[in-house]
Amino acid sequence: MAKLKKILSKDDVILEVTNPVSEEELKNRQKDYDVLPPRKFGTKYRDLLFKPIEFTLLKKSYSFQFNLCTNPYCKWQGLQQEKFDTKGKPSRYRLDSSSDERKQIKCNPDPVNPNRGAALGCKSAALSNWSIAEEIHRLIRINSVKVDEPIYNFHKEGCPKHEQTPFKSPSLFYRQGKSSSTGAQQWQCKTCKKKTTLRPDGKKSVVYNQKRSEINLLFTKLLLNREPITRACEVLGIADGTYYDKLEFVYLRCLEFLERNEIKPMQSKEFKEIWINTDKMTYHLNNVRKKGMGGSKYSELEESVFPTNVVISADAISRYVFRSDVNYDWEASLDDIEKDTIQFKDDHLGVYARKNARHTKFSFYPQPPSANDTQSKAEYNNDLSKVEKRAKYTDGLQVNSTYTSIAHYWLIKEMVNASEWRFITDEDSSLITAIFRVFAREIRLSDGHHFLCQTDKTKSRKQARQEFLEAQNELLEWANFNDIKTKKLRDLAKLKLEKLFETHHFHKEVKTSTGTHLEYDDNPIEHPLATIDRGYRSVDCTTNLSSLEPKDIAELMLNVNDNASNAFIQQIRRRLSILERPLTTARGDQKSYIYANFNPKYAQMAITILRTYYNFCLPYKTGKVNKTPAQRLGIVDKIFELKDIIYLR
Repeated sequence: MAKLKKILSKDDVILEVTNPVSEEELKNRQKDYDVLPPRKFGTKYRDLLFKPIEFTLLKKSYSFQFNLCTNPYCKWQGLQQEKFDTKGKPSRYRLDSSSDERKQIKCNPDPVNPNRGAALGCKSAALSNWSIAEEIHRLIRINSVKVDEPIYNFHKEGCPKHEQTPFKSPSLFYRQGKSSSTGAQQWQCKTCKKKTTLRPDGKKSVVYNQKRSEINLLFTKLLLNREPITRACEVLGIADGTYYDKLEFVYLRCLEFLERNEIKPMQSKEFKEIWINTDKMTYHLNNVRKKGMGGSKYSELEESVFPTNVVISADAISRYVFRSDVNYDWEASLDDIEKDTIQFKDDHLGVYARKNARHTKFSFYPQPPSANDTQSKAEYNNDLSKVEKRAKYTDGLQVNSTYTSIAHYWLIKEMVNASEWRFITDEDSSLITAIFRVFAREIRLSDGHHFLCQTDKTKSRKQARQEFLEAQNELLEWANFNDIKTKKLRDLAKLKLEKLFETHHFHKEVKTSTGTHLEYDDNPIEHPLATIDRGYRSVDCTTNLSSLEPKDIAELMLNVNDNASNAFIQQIRRRLSILERPLTTARGDQKSYIYANFNPKYAQMAITILRTYYNFCLPYKTGKVNKTPAQRLGIVDKIFELKDIIYLR
């Protein structure tokens, strides 16, 4: 029978990172901290820039290093740092001398084969591999469950048989039937006569430790139908605390359901080609003071709301949503950051060497100026006041979108077994750099390609519909002009694209003194198939398609659209009240975020619940086929209902 499970906590270590800083180096850092100025200290201890991070996940060893070239047209794309055995011992990359918080790595010329390919002097942001591993751990932890092993006491104090249990020595206990409320087995010690009821398992676990368990299904329906929290509490007759307990319970059930119906089936599923459409949805998090932090003496104000992103990736063909991750760590603690800063001396290190670099504004805790520090006491006090002010507000810290995106893609790569990868995004730099880092090998081997899809979101419905009809008429007129008999719009679009790509390229040839090479040209086209709700869209390819025939490029470009991510974002807007769009104030000159979320933890839970419902319970019709995204992806063979998720059927 299934055992009770629980969501992993911050103390549960499922991903164990090997500390990249040795004990000897820690001692040296302690010695040098007061001796060296910050810049020299950071230069001396910058080895983490290109040092692979090693960690263990589910008894499997991993290693990665994501500071590399991210330009698909550069000869160094996706290659690790290397020192060449030539005069001067030059390296493949060097650290660019930009600001301390915006360090970049730059591609050096090739000293060995300068006439073979082109090193384009590309610049890529220098990131902390250590912090990426920590972000991966966070995303795994908040989306995982484990068996909740109970601790039983089967004996009264002083019982001579206190070390015995009914599991090991059933003859020392009486069976006392089953609990009337939970149906779980009861045992009684024959010596001290103490009765103990076991925890229920299987179906009975649904009602265990649950207030008003009969409303779980209605609660979930209200949550997924945009019912505000206060109204839902009125309908259900429960208090706010019970509402959030129910939310956590349904979230736990969704994680258990996904463990059975997503994670396990995906392990045996193989894809020849997978199309991943990623987008970010921005919502505003209410930044409220903690209890006891109000009043006139706390006059310093932070922003009352700040934008928070949700990174969403879906299969462009089936619309199955693989992941939806909020870039906010509600378990992050300024106290922990202070401990790390004191231990590793992060305040004098480059951002790429800090354990907490993913928290851009709070990657280290300000420390009093050291003996040879270049920071003044006044500057230190100013930095410290910002941190102390932040500590009075909402728990947790925002995570830099690039770090969340890299962790997001790394986990998708681990979950999906695909031979060829196709990515569709807008011009979001954090998503693009994440793709080029995580899938560097696939892109270098031309097994991965990245496409841009841009839509003018300011169009009215009327304009979009008009463009949709215009696009259809243009295709039909083009077919008549070229004496093409078929009237199928998709077939016509493919033929038109094939003709276009005989002359149109997404790259350009650049001639230099050492030869000719290709570079990205920023030369998008208008997709021949417009959509009825958004009209025309421009599409482009940032990776190298020069080895493909026009018909192959046309086949690829035909699939470039952002319908999958957009469909799920629309569901979030329409179904989750805590993540809905802001209201316009009565004056009409500002936006009100009175329904904005106070706790990103519950935003993540609500989105995961919706993702589970959307993938497995919400079919959509194409032609005569009415299936859910999970059915279309091929990991299940039926449409589920909400009660199947809540009651684990």
